[in-house]
Parts: sequence; structure tokens; C-alpha cells
Amino acid sequence: MSRLIAHLVQKTTLSKQQIENILKLLQDGATIPFIARYRKEMSGGASDEVLREFETLYLSSKRLLEKKEEITRLIQERATLSDAIRKRIEAADNLRVLEDIYRPFKENKTSRGGMAIASGLEPLAQQLQSGRHSIAALRQLAQNFLNETITSIDAAIKGAQDILAQRYAEDSNNREALRASMLRSGIMEIKKTKNFQEKGLFKNFIDKKEKISYIPSHRYLAIMRGVHEKELSVKISIALERVEADIKRHTIPHNAADSKALLFDAYLDGFKRLLFPSIEREVHAILKERADEAAVTVFGKNLAQLLLTPPVTKRVILGVDPAFVSGCKLAVIDENGNYLEHVVIYPTAPKNDYENSKKTVAKLTEKYHIRAVAIGNGTASRETQEFFAKLNRDGIKLDYTVVSEAGASIYSASKLAQDEYPMLDVTIRGAISIAQRLRDPMATFVKIDPKSLGIGQYQHDVNQKLLEKKLRDITTDLVNRVGVDINSASLSLLSYVAGIGPSIAANIIKYRNENGNFRTKSDLLKVKGLGQKAYEQAAGFIRIKEGENPFDNSGIHPESYTIAQKLEPMDLDSINLNACASTLGVGVLTLKDIIFELKKPGFDPRSTLPAIPFKNDVTDITMIKEGSVVSGIVRNITDFGAFVDIGLKHDGMIHISKMREKRISHPLEVLALNQYLPQITVVSVDYETGKVGLSLIES
Repeated sequence: MSRLIAHLVQKTTLSKQQIENILKLLQDGATIPFIARYRKEMSGGASDEVLREFETLYLSSKRLLEKKEEITRLIQERATLSDAIRKRIEAADNLRVLEDIYRPFKENKTSRGGMAIASGLEPLAQQLQSGRHSIAALRQLAQNFLNETITSIDAAIKGAQDILAQRYAEDSNNREALRASMLRSGIMEIKKTKNFQEKGLFKNFIDKKEKISYIPSHRYLAIMRGVHEKELSVKISIALERVEADIKRHTIPHNAADSKALLFDAYLDGFKRLLFPSIEREVHAILKERADEAAVTVFGKNLAQLLLTPPVTKRVILGVDPAFVSGCKLAVIDENGNYLEHVVIYPTAPKNDYENSKKTVAKLTEKYHIRAVAIGNGTASRETQEFFAKLNRDGIKLDYTVVSEAGASIYSASKLAQDEYPMLDVTIRGAISIAQRLRDPMATFVKIDPKSLGIGQYQHDVNQKLLEKKLRDITTDLVNRVGVDINSASLSLLSYVAGIGPSIAANIIKYRNENGNFRTKSDLLKVKGLGQKAYEQAAGFIRIKEGENPFDNSGIHPESYTIAQKLEPMDLDSINLNACASTLGVGVLTLKDIIFELKKPGFDPRSTLPAIPFKNDVTDITMIKEGSVVSGIVRNITDFGAFVDIGLKHDGMIHISKMREKRISHPLEVLALNQYLPQITVVSVDYETGKVGLSLIES
């Protein structure tokens, strides 16, 4: 553990004491949200993001140290462990370097070099490697190695060359040099295969050569998807003449006899047959790891922005699931998200029943005092927006906004949706989900697999374990950062509360159904399976509105209620933090948090973000042209740009080069999901395909 802590001190900005504290908390069953929020003095005030990074570093460092011990043991069992190799093992900072060090010590009896060693040709290989012998002298030496398996001089020399080829390919310096060279200056060539679709997704990738270091992560994933689908083939190349020159200059003895030609052939064979293919595979693995990390990071940031979308509170909302033939499904929910009623209208083709649809919406609006409309962005969304815009012109004033339908159909057919709305049709559940996405995005989206939310790229191509962990961690951290109303939260939302998993969440709902609303946080201890440790982890993130204790609707942990009570009568704006913290026996960081909660009871961090914009009219693609100025909402962010809903059937696209005059490395530097953009310039319009190019740069 001391070696591990020393390693972590070098790799992080955390102190040795903070690292020891965090590891002790984690070993005692503390969760990341709990440490970040309620153990700030122990962690140095590290945020949940910093703690997640530390957790990842801790696990990878632990694996690295364990691998060092394993390789040290294996080498000691098979050979003499020299001080030089021991030092190299200690200095290794990643698993690939360790594998390079260990590779020459692995038994490889089935390779050509391994079989030559088994045939007793290693001494001959050493003589060849020395370069001291002429070819004639070497052939004379080879006669001493003939046996049942090696029946000729040529076979003996070839076996010796195979041994040297393998040594060259297994040399850790050669491997690292080629790996670095390939990543720095290697060229990737992309060609089409016999299965290539001329008008398919990969038509812009074929017959291209590009430096590996210039290929962005998203394009690499796209290329490899083409390879996976057998439409593309790729190969990596480097300057072979430079490799040949390096072999002659650095690997073959300068005073070698004419047998240096045999030696050169052996090393070049080792490069072409063994080393290059092996490193090419490794480079693809490295590129994939980097691309996965980049894609997962974008996915995670998009999910965070989506979950932190401000809720639309104190409004009755009409959710609209648009369609043509089957009609638009409407569902009404009240201010608390409770389902009230549903109907089906047919304002779009083929029926175009405007009058009856108008009467139905007017009746619902009057009956429930509807104040907001959420329209799904799927099929017939555009036409449905036109219908509500016309209603506004005809005197039925209903502001609407368009929300993403991504994942709505998956949710509506899920067991969770069946349990929540057992008597309703799948399509009506979809309309309810659309309304709920507007009322409380976080509470709604946690019910759906994040990979189905349409907020990333290549989610099916990246490392699934990495993606799932990232999305689970982000959801967990944000749910706890916002807090959860114990008396209204769904099973899905409760499952993300620190210390509470699906099993305890189900028990909480069962208790709530059998005993009514929770009145105090201490009531949680009456829930089956929820013990003192789970209570400690969860209690601070639970909210109880209109309970017996007003502190229960805050982020103050019950362990600090006594301190909060002492602070209540004080002038919170004039407190000397250091003196007060000393008097109350609490850390300054914790004291600051308690004061903040007392000043802003029931604070929701989402309330500080820009509200979702509404509209009452539509835009037609014929109404815009190059140079037009429009407004819109960012719906998706990728490595190369952002897709913006500007009120058309298809989202417009802002390329990364059109976001700022100065170069940026990623769209997330300047844009956020669901961000409202009041002024966007149209730079291109394709009226046939409906594609619109946009720019944030003033012309």
C-alpha cells in the first residue's frame, strides 16, 4: 500500500494525507458523492469529478504495481533477474512497457525461432550475431549443429536467422521505437473492398492516405466501423528505407564480416514478419483506446448537460407524440407530473382534421389550464408544430417547445413503464414521457438507457464497459448533486442515490405505498435492508418537502443538524468562518456548505441554468436562405460540430470551424446541450435534402 500511495502522490495533485483519507473512506464503503459533499476536510475539497479520476487512477495504478510484481516473479522463475531489468520494471509507467520487458522471457516453442532454439541452434545464432565470421566460416560452424531435425547447413543457418529475427522483434527498445514512430509519422491507407457500397456511409473515406497523428478520434471510429462492416480495408505504413538504414547503422556490428548480409536479412525478416504486424495491432489498439476515451467523454458531457436541463415547474403540460396515420397522441400531466388524461387527434395528413383537433385541444386547455406543450421531434413533428402555431394565430395561446423523442419508445415498452401506467397503451406512455421530459428531464431520463438518448456518436463502437461506467458515474453524481424527493421519486431515480441500489429503492417505494409519505429522514431506517451505513451515505441527498424538520428539505446532512440549529439565529453574512468553525467543532468547508443551505433552502442547482425557450410559430425551409439569421436549440454535440433545432424538419449543423473565429479543439468548449442560440447565421441551404449549414461567426 505504501508503494501504491507513493505512486499516486506522483500522479495527482492530492497530498499523501488526502490520498490516505480517500482510500480509507472508500475501503469503509463510502461513495464518491458522499466523500465529495460531506467529507471535504478529509479529501481537500475534491469534487466528484476529481474523485472519479482519482478512483480510475487508483485502480490502474494498483493493476500496474500488481503486474510489476507478477513479471518480476515470472522472470526470476525462468532466468536471472539482473539489476538493469529490475530497474526497468520499476521505471515502467504503463502495462505495454512491462509487456515489452517480459516478452523475451516468454516461452514460445511453436514459433520458428522457438523451434530453432529447441533444435539446439542458439549457439550458432550467437556466432552469427557477433559478425566475426565470414559466410564460409559460418557454414563450417553450422556442420556441428546438424541432427535429426536440422539436416542441412542451409537449414541450420536459416534456423539461426529465425532466432535472431525473433530476438529483434522482441527487443523492448525496438518495439518502443517503432510504436512511437508509427504513432508519430505512420500513414494509414484506406481502400474499398469488394463489399463496398458506392453510395453508402463510407464513400468519403476511400482511396485516402493520412498521417495517423492527424486522424481525429471520431473519424478513426468511423473508418473502423467501415472495416468491421467489411466495406473498407486499412493498412499502416512507415518509411521502410529508414528502418533498413537503422538496422545497418545501429544493429549490425560495424566491423562485421561478409556474413553481415545474413544478419541483415534476419533482422529485416524479424521486422517485416514479426515486429511490424505486432506493433501495427498495438497501434490500432492505442488509437481505439484514445478514440473510445474521446467519444465517451463527449457522451458523458452531453449526458451531464441533458440531465441538468432546468425543469419546467408549476405548469400543467401537454405532451404530444406526433404521427400521421395513427394520429397525434396527447397526454396531460399536472404540476407534480401526475397523469391526468389522454386523447388522440388527427391534425396532419391523411385526415387533416383541423377543426375537431382544435376543439379537442381547446377543451383540454380550458379543463386543465394547460400552460406548456412539449412536442416530440419524430415523424410528423414539423406538421404538428404547424398545427399548434395555427392554434396560436386562431386565439388558443399555447407556447410549445420541441423535445427529443430519443428513447421514448424504448421506455414506453419497458417493464418500468408498464408498472407505472399499467392501464395505458404504449403510445400514450410515449406521450407522457415526452411531457415528463419537459417537466423534469433528470427524473425522466434516468428511466432510459443513456445510450438510447441520441446524445453521442458511435456509442455501439466504443468500449461498452467504459461507456456504461462513465454514464452511470455521471448520472449518479448529478442525481446526488441535485437531490431526490423521497416521496415522489421513481425506482429508477432512487436507485442512483448514494448508498441506495435498486433493491433498497424498491423497498423504499414499498414502504411509501404501505405507510404513506416519509415525514422525517430518520424514517428511512424503518425501510427493510437500509441500515446505518446506507443511511449515512444517502441521508444528505434525500429531500422531504413539507416534512417535520425543515432541514430535511436541504442538503444539510443529519449529522450536522445540531450545528445548523446553532447557526440559524446568527447573521449568516457576517460570520467569521474560521472562528465559528473552531467554536462549533466543524471544518470550514463543511461550515460554508451548511451556511449556503440555510441561506437557500431547497436550492436546485439546475435553477441557475438558462430556462428552456418556448415558441409559438414555425419556420419553413423556403423562408431561409444564405445569410438569414435564425435562432435554435442545441440538440446534439459531436467532435466535429453541433446539431441545432431551428424549427425545421431536420436539425441544422454548425461545423466546429464555424463556432469561433479562433480555433477551438472541441465544440463543448463553446456550446452546451439544450443551449439556446438567439442568433445563428445560415451559410448553406440544400432545399432538396433539407440540410442547413449554420455559423456562429459574425460575417
